[in-house]
Amino acid sequence: MFKEFKEFALKGNLVDLAVGFILGGAFGTIVTSLVNDIMMPPLGMLMGGADFSDLFISLNGQAYASLAAASEAGAPVIAYGRFINALISFTIMAFALFFVVKGMNTLKKKEAAAPPPAPPRQEVLLEEIRNLLAKNQ
Repeated sequence: MFKEFKEFALKGNLVDLAVGFILGGAFGTIVTSLVNDIMMPPLGMLMGGADFSDLFISLNGQAYASLAAASEAGAPVIAYGRFINALISFTIMAFALFFVVKGMNTLKKKEAAAPPPAPPRQEVLLEEIRNLLAKNQ
């Protein structure tokens, strides 16, 4: 049973998936930082100083100074500002992955377009002999 597990765990696809998963998580934190720390502050400033991560709707009808205050009070809220941040993060990540996949597909097309290697000299000679014998019969 251990041998079967070892064969399964060490298959190339599983290892590639694990590496991709780890890199994806690391890439996700970079994109999150890009959105929250670099893109959203100027965008919020252009929209009158709005901080998207702090935008929310209180469902109990009471007003709260911030999302943190509403959460601390245990109020039910719809944190649509965080959702906007998540949408922007997703869009950036989708574009980045699109360009990665597009680049990989371009490389694959170049590999597929490469002419096949010439057959060995022995095979060429054997084909010529076969063709001559077929012609003489």
